[in-house]
Amino acid sequence: MSAPATDEPAGAAETHISRLFFAGDRVYKLLKPVELGFLDFSDRATRLAAAKREFELNRRFAPDVYLGLGDIREGDEVVDHVIVMARMADDRRLSKLLGRPRIADCVRSVARCIAAHHAGQPPIEDAPGATRDAVAANWSDNFEVTEQLGSELIGAEECRSVRYLANRYLEGRERLFARRLADGFVREGHGDLIADDIYCLDDGPRILDCLAFRDDFRIGDVLADIGFLAMDLDRLGHPELSRRVMHDYQEFSGEQHPSSLAHHYIAYRAHVRAKVACLAHAQGQPDQAELARTYHRLAHEHLRRGAVKVVLVGGAPGVGKSTVAEHLSRRFGFYVLATDEIRKDLAGLGHTARASAPVDDGLYRPERVAQTYDEMLRRAESLLRSGCSVLLDASWSSAEQRTGARRLADLTSADLVEVECTAQPAVGEQRIRGRLERGASSSDVTPGILAELRARRDPWPEALQLSTEGTESQTEADAVSVLEAVLGWAAPSLASQL
Repeated sequence: MSAPATDEPAGAAETHISRLFFAGDRVYKLLKPVELGFLDFSDRATRLAAAKREFELNRRFAPDVYLGLGDIREGDEVVDHVIVMARMADDRRLSKLLGRPRIADCVRSVARCIAAHHAGQPPIEDAPGATRDAVAANWSDNFEVTEQLGSELIGAEECRSVRYLANRYLEGRERLFARRLADGFVREGHGDLIADDIYCLDDGPRILDCLAFRDDFRIGDVLADIGFLAMDLDRLGHPELSRRVMHDYQEFSGEQHPSSLAHHYIAYRAHVRAKVACLAHAQGQPDQAELARTYHRLAHEHLRRGAVKVVLVGGAPGVGKSTVAEHLSRRFGFYVLATDEIRKDLAGLGHTARASAPVDDGLYRPERVAQTYDEMLRRAESLLRSGCSVLLDASWSSAEQRTGARRLADLTSADLVEVECTAQPAVGEQRIRGRLERGASSSDVTPGILAELRARRDPWPEALQLSTEGTESQTEADAVSVLEAVLGWAAPSLASQL
């Protein structure tokens, strides 16, 4: 370890449960004799046990910082105990180094350390606090505070919106939370990862001050643990580092998740901090008002981005809807399900096998078409309940088909967006001929049946209209703009999805 701070002045600091005394190259942490409901340090024996526990837990992350325990004596009598720590240079805090060259290297090292810690902990499959209902209860507890104390600080409408978005996500995602438990992603973590408590040294980071006073508070989804730091980096004005720590953690841990869950846990961490700031403001700390608003805005933004969506991308044959769907998938990170491919799956054919037939014949008989749409919606339901947004690439020519998709969105508490791609018949025919010449498409449509298929389309007044007659790049840009407008946020770059 690089030499700890030795030329810093003596001083003291205080939290709601401890006092810290700084002297030379040492820090002495004294737990307060307090009882706060969620902890009880009212007698010396409990403070000693808590100090030992805090020392042991934190040595897992920074063994050369947490040096031991010391006694406080009055004469020969031991009256209390302190945790003895090496004093870190204040200018090496991660929070003080943001924006500096190579700071991404420190963030990457932190992600590696947390991934290694999680890997060393056994999965906890029966953790009651990690179920969907438990997470919902935690949100509810937060809402009681933010809506009572924060309505004037934050705004009643924004408080209601956060409650709605959080509950809507949870309503349709019970399967996701159950799967996270079953797959071993619930483990003991650090519990309180913030940039102020991470020091970037030449030989690697030192991560201090894990949540020690309640073991169950450290147990949760690993994504919620690393998401705490992602939230803090975002709050400090560095969303690119927030995304970086999530990507790096995924690389080192092998953990996979839908981006919606990352947004949800980041939002939850921000909302907890908003609640704490509201409480502090109510207790006479006026400077906490802006902090409460900042955290609440952050929670709101991530809940909006994490809302699960089902996007219908439809239109007559040849309008380029599959190209649009694939591009939107790359830009927004949504899954694509296409009837052209599902139809071949059900028939046991390869996706590029030719199965052209007259209208209402072969694979396009009405009952086969219904089976194809039913299977697409079945697959979509599984993805939506798992937290994955989906693009459904199909003609969507009948009102009945669209009604089925709307029922699915309601059933899975997903936001529905309907987009109809449009182009002149001559443009569609030209594209179909070119597609047939290339011979590398899952579509079976031929120019001979194009006019009849167009004539059979039911009106689609609910859909956003997207002209696809321009160049491919222009159409793709227009498609992104259409979806951004309805979602209310910009598509992330290809490298910055959570």
